[in-house]
Amino acid sequence: MNRNVVPALFAALLIALSAPALAKPPAATTIDLSAEAGSKAENDLGRAQLYFEATDKSAPALAAKVNRAIADALETAKPYTTVMTSTAGSSTYPVHDREGNRIEAWRMRSTIELESRDMGALSALIGQLQQTLLIANLNMQPAPETRAKAANVAAVDAIRAFEERAEVLSNALGKRYRIRHLSVQHGGSTPVYPMMRASAMSFAKDESAPLQGGQSEITVTVSGTIELTD
Repeated sequence: MNRNVVPALFAALLIALSAPALAKPPAATTIDLSAEAGSKAENDLGRAQLYFEATDKSAPALAAKVNRAIADALETAKPYTTVMTSTAGSSTYPVHDREGNRIEAWRMRSTIELESRDMGALSALIGQLQQTLLIANLNMQPAPETRAKAANVAAVDAIRAFEERAEVLSNALGKRYRIRHLSVQHGGSTPVYPMMRASAMSFAKDESAPLQGGQSEITVTVSGTIELTD
């Protein structure tokens, strides 16, 4: 190799190493945005909590009384095969005298839960159980499959709304766009409105509890990032 070539190559290497790195292309302009849509879902699932509560000076006698009432309620519910019935726990606590120094008696409360899409059967059973039990709460809401169908409709509408908003923003800037990131979030539904929440509500013997389902609004939010392009 020519002796003059080596220094020239070495000098060229030093110049290359000392030169500033090539400038990176400017970062793409991005926009974060979101859109929301809702869909109606029938409240086709009824849920209720009923309880029996009593007070007695004897804790064993109290437990026997409450347990008997709950056992009778479960027996009453057996013919209603379309209503899912389950116990939901019991609680016992002391009742003190006015001074709070001495236990005068014991109070016990035991609860059962009902769930059904058969509104006629649920209504009739609640009417029967209220001869001995009281309602803690009773509400209507969409069944899981009903909620899922409404959520799918809302998701499609939310995505369309997202695309429309992205189109408007990109056009305003004289650009095209592409979606870099997209997130779909189910926001749940409007509060399930309570049909009853009166603990002392009662009906005449064999009278059914009035139930009316109504609808819930299922909402879905789509959020994401778009990148503007020429």
